[in-house]
Amino acid sequence: MFEQYQLDKPDNLVEFLENSVTKHGNRPYLGTKNKAGQYEWVTYREVGERVDNLRGGLACLGIRKGDAVGIISNNSIDWAVCHFATVGLGAFYVPMYEAELSKTWEYIASDSGMKILFVSRKSVYDRVKDFLSRIPTLQKIIIIENQGVGTMSEIEALGEKNPVKSIHPKPEEVAVLVYTSGTTGDPKGVLLTHGNWTSNHHARVKAYPYYVKDDRTLSLLPWAHCFGLGELHTLTAIGGSLGFMENVSTIVDDMSSVRPTFLIAVPRVFNKVYDTIVTRVNNEGGLKKMLFDAGVEAAKERRCLAGHGKRSFKTDLKFRIIDMIVFKKIRDLFGGRLKLALTGSATMNPEISRFFFDIGIPLYDAYGLSETTPGISSNVPDSYRLGSVGKVIDKVRVVIDKSVVEPDADDGEIICYGPNVMKGYHNKPEETAKVMTPDGGLRTGDRGRFDRDGFLWITGRIKEQYKLENGKYVFPAALEEDICLNHYVQNALVCGAGHEYNICLIVPESSALIEYAKKKGLPADYKALVSRDDIQCMITTEIADALKKKFGNYEIPRKFLFLTEQFTLENGMMTQTMKIKRKAVLQKYQAQIDELYNKPEME
Repeated sequence: MFEQYQLDKPDNLVEFLENSVTKHGNRPYLGTKNKAGQYEWVTYREVGERVDNLRGGLACLGIRKGDAVGIISNNSIDWAVCHFATVGLGAFYVPMYEAELSKTWEYIASDSGMKILFVSRKSVYDRVKDFLSRIPTLQKIIIIENQGVGTMSEIEALGEKNPVKSIHPKPEEVAVLVYTSGTTGDPKGVLLTHGNWTSNHHARVKAYPYYVKDDRTLSLLPWAHCFGLGELHTLTAIGGSLGFMENVSTIVDDMSSVRPTFLIAVPRVFNKVYDTIVTRVNNEGGLKKMLFDAGVEAAKERRCLAGHGKRSFKTDLKFRIIDMIVFKKIRDLFGGRLKLALTGSATMNPEISRFFFDIGIPLYDAYGLSETTPGISSNVPDSYRLGSVGKVIDKVRVVIDKSVVEPDADDGEIICYGPNVMKGYHNKPEETAKVMTPDGGLRTGDRGRFDRDGFLWITGRIKEQYKLENGKYVFPAALEEDICLNHYVQNALVCGAGHEYNICLIVPESSALIEYAKKKGLPADYKALVSRDDIQCMITTEIADALKKKFGNYEIPRKFLFLTEQFTLENGMMTQTMKIKRKAVLQKYQAQIDELYNKPEME
């Protein structure tokens, strides 16, 4: 599949680490917070030695080229060691989320045919130990934590006594088998080759030539997902460093300690930061709010003047003064060294992007899928357009297929060609055939269009789009993203196929409601607050006012169903990548949705 592309070297993941061990052996590589709250760093040389030892140990256990090695763990030094040791034998790695349902682990372990499974701790082992009797290919489960028999340290010690030279796989050989979230059924295993991963890395570095060996990130995204794993590969290849986030609640403290220069995240992170800042400023009022508002206005004026090739000494001075008083404190929340951030999974709201640009933290939207390892396009510092997902990256080509949409549409399905396109779905030839074109393109399932300057715009998701009774198309994801920007909304789902209008299911943000209740002297009972007519009216009015600025009247929901049960992984309504399982949610609440449609609108 790679013959038509001139792949840059190295074209395998094994050399990514080995080259950096040689060039940057004493540099800090991976950082973990200790019990005292300080980050401790291991070097490239230290990780390289452990990889060599574990590779030898896995070879002693019978792992050979083409075998599958799995892991159930959060991001960690051990995760990276297992990854590079596995691919160094020509085997392929099967990562799984630690916060996952046991039945999903079992499905993936069985479907992938894995021989060895690493698990983070004893509590995980207790949930999977019976897999050995139910999965014929599975030979051994190894616990990562602690020392002794049956642990990772034992296998490393075995390998240290029995060293095995690494294999440099060919670009067409499978490196990682990543399982998709499974929003519509069983997870699909995406076969991603060394050439897929390395070509995407090289394109990323060409798009962002600002990467240097001194760069550091705070690892926020799970490596069981392509977006996060691509970050590990690139920082490894350039000799950079990654610090591990302790947990979501410690992000601000972790930022201050790690002081990242780059950040790779999903829009939800920045949406939450923005909402927190604006809410705090509004609550405090007084001089702080006056300075903040003045700074935002000055930043807008500077941007508008710059757009016309102009400057104003008065505006620049006003901004610089307020920047030192207000905006520097926001940048310090990110560690004070952040040059830029790359966001994916969904498109950033342009207004929020402009805010971060104005205060000195530029956010660049990128686009891709697990099936494209993951990158397809990206905004970059030298060429960006807010609201778009940028231009197509190096060696990748995108075609817009208008044959699958309505005749008068100016967009179509995005089809991706390039060395980033997956080998196929593991054990699912029919599913592979559905998404692969005869000439090697991948049907993404996303609708999009190019503007005259070559920027790609995502306009919807084909599988999720539906028609209202009037024949107009609705793309619910775009509506839901904007609804979730509301301070009082945690999750939202819009539906309305075949009906006259849309209905929106709302899961309110509990902490925001409790805070509101305290200010109003109301009982701090979440369920009682959600059921109050005045609170529902406040939230729906705010949502409708915000949506009117961007969407047509026919798209804006006319009725709302308020829920107190969160959408979670445990109740089957959310995927690991925080995407709503639409089918599951609609099935659960269909009776209540039907009841709302059957009620007169003015009731």
